[in-house]
Amino acid sequence: MRKLKNSELNRLSVDEFKSSQKTNLIVILDNIRSLNNIGSVFRTSDAFLIKKIYLCGITAKPPHKDIHRTALGSTESVSWEYREDTLTLVKELQENNVQVAAIEQAEKAVMLNEFLPKKDTTYALIFGNEVKGVQQSVVSACDYVIEIPQFGTKHSLNISVSAGVVLWDLFAKLRS
Repeated sequence: MRKLKNSELNRLSVDEFKSSQKTNLIVILDNIRSLNNIGSVFRTSDAFLIKKIYLCGITAKPPHKDIHRTALGSTESVSWEYREDTLTLVKELQENNVQVAAIEQAEKAVMLNEFLPKKDTTYALIFGNEVKGVQQSVVSACDYVIEIPQFGTKHSLNISVSAGVVLWDLFAKLRS
């Protein structure tokens, strides 16, 4: 096997990305403190054609060199918006028929491998603070809580890893 060169990857230009058919997924970052995590989520969102990212609370906004370091330009391709209050955003999205899910460990959570998204529905996925997770008031307002099954001793994933796992899984289910 031969590794592919960058020129062989058939990458979309930023303009092509912006006009392409997006996956019915929105990402909400709820008080993310790590600029590298923010950049990584942008890059993952670019990979899976995510409709939009909302940056909420203390979550930093581009342009910033530490976001750029991991985003690698995806802050230019992926649509994003800053909102001060996550809970207000959740209610607004729900009023527009978006199903909102916190990615969290909670009572009555649906395991990611058991969650079956509907292809004609838009989902907003909330990823929370590295220490405190998604705010309880936000979790309580969500339509779903989705949990990533974990089997080791930590039961804790980095937010950028969680985003990668969840976005890939739902992208694959929606595109199948």
